[in-house]
Amino acid sequence: MDERERTKDVILAVILVISTLVMVIRLWQDWIVAVSTGLMMISLAGLILSLGRRLESFEKAVSTREMTMRMNFEEISKSIDEKCDRMVGDVEATVSSLSRRVYR
Repeated sequence: MDERERTKDVILAVILVISTLVMVIRLWQDWIVAVSTGLMMISLAGLILSLGRRLESFEKAVSTREMTMRMNFEEISKSIDEKCDRMVGDVEATVSSLSRRVYR
């Protein structure tokens, strides 16, 4: 998540808190309810921002694991190719040896 997206999330969280305070003050005109609702919205906005950061770190971890798995897959693929080539060579040598024996 780049800096623009983080700034956008913080601004949206501030708008969430302010709009909640305005709505509560307008409807009930009780400061205790308004402040407690505002604090609740602040904690909700913080929770949402925290969740966004955790998702970002999870995405980074997944991409790192994916890259590691790709590298391991390539190494295993090369190893299997080498073993198959050796096995084909051994089989060809055995077949040619057997065919020479048969023709004698």
